[in-house]
Amino acid sequence: MSRRRVIVGMSGGVDSAVTAYLLKAAGYDVIGMTLKTWVGDSGEESRCCEISDAQAVCGQLGIPYYVRNCLTEFREQITKPFVREYLCGRTPNPCVICNSAVKWRGLLNAADAMHSDYIATGHYASVVQMPDGRFTVHKGAYSQKDQSYMLYRLTQDMLARTLMPLGKLSKSEVRELAKYAEIAVAEKEDSQEICFVPDGNYADFIEEHAEQPLPPAGDFTDTDGHILGRHCGIYRYTVGQRRGLGIAAGKPAYVQKIDAGANQIILGDAASLLTHEVWCRDICFMGLPALQPGEQLAAEVKIRYHHPAQAAVCEMQADGAMHIRFQDPVRAAAPGQSAVVYDSAGRVLCGGIIQQQ
Repeated sequence: MSRRRVIVGMSGGVDSAVTAYLLKAAGYDVIGMTLKTWVGDSGEESRCCEISDAQAVCGQLGIPYYVRNCLTEFREQITKPFVREYLCGRTPNPCVICNSAVKWRGLLNAADAMHSDYIATGHYASVVQMPDGRFTVHKGAYSQKDQSYMLYRLTQDMLARTLMPLGKLSKSEVRELAKYAEIAVAEKEDSQEICFVPDGNYADFIEEHAEQPLPPAGDFTDTDGHILGRHCGIYRYTVGQRRGLGIAAGKPAYVQKIDAGANQIILGDAASLLTHEVWCRDICFMGLPALQPGEQLAAEVKIRYHHPAQAAVCEMQADGAMHIRFQDPVRAAAPGQSAVVYDSAGRVLCGGIIQQQ
C-alpha cells in the first residue's frame, strides 16, 4: 500500500517546519510548498512566504520543495479589499479571508495536480469530525496560541483534506521539537503583524495602495454631536482606539464609532464601548448546518482573535444576517472584524463579519 501524500504549507517559520517534520516521522510522503503571496516594492517577502528559510528547512528534512505563485490572487482578494475596507471606516482581518480564499485553495489546487491526499498547516488548532459527520475546527489545546478563530471560513471539502498536527502542542513544545530535530529556524521569532504590513503601519500602506481618493480630515465629535477636534482621515482609526487621537478631552476618550458617510469619528468613554449585541453578515457555517430564519443557538462567541469567548444567543435573520446577543456586554466590537461561534467543547460552529450598528 502506497504512503499517503501530504503537501505542507511552508511559511519559513518554526510551526510549518515542525509540521513537516512530524508528518514525515509519522510515515507520510511529505512535500513542502510555499505560496508566494506578497512582495514589497523593495523586494521584501511576506512573513507567510519567506522562501529561503522554507527551502532550507525542506532541504534539512529531505523532502521536495516547490513555490506556487499566488501574487495575483492575494492582491485581488486580500490587499485590495483590505484597503477598501479601511477607507470605508471598517477594520478588516485579512488573515481570516486569506486562509480560505488563497492559502487553502492554492494548496488544494496543488494537491490535486500532484495527486496528494492531504494538505497540512502549522496552525494551533485541530480538525475534528462531529457526530453527524460534519468536519469542524477545534480550539488549540493551549489557549495562548489557539488559532481556530482565523479558520472559520474553511469549507467541508477543505477540512476533509486538512491535517493540523500542532493542535495539542504549545509553542514551547514546538520549539523543543525543532531543536531536537536540529531545524535551522527553531529560534526564529514569530511574526506579530499582518504579513504584508511588516512594520505595522497600516495608514502608510493604505495611502500607498489606495485606488480611490483618500477620505479627507474631518471632525471628532462626542456622542451628542459636539465637535471635539479634527481627525486625520477615518482610515487611520479603529473602534476602541485610545492612543494617537490628539484630543485633550480632560478624560480618557475612545473611538466609539466611525461614520464614513458623515466623515466623522464619534468618541466616548470606556463605558460607551460596551454592547450586548452585534449583527453579522456573510455567515459561514462549519460545525452545524445553516440555521433557518428565526432559529436560535446558545453558544460562546469571540469578537476578535484575542477575545475570550463569551456566552451568547445567536439568531438567524430572514435577510441572511445573524443577530448575536451576549449575556454580558462585550467591548469594542469593530465592524469588519469577525464574530466566531463555538460550542461548549471548543468546536467552531459558524462565524461572520461584524456590521456597523
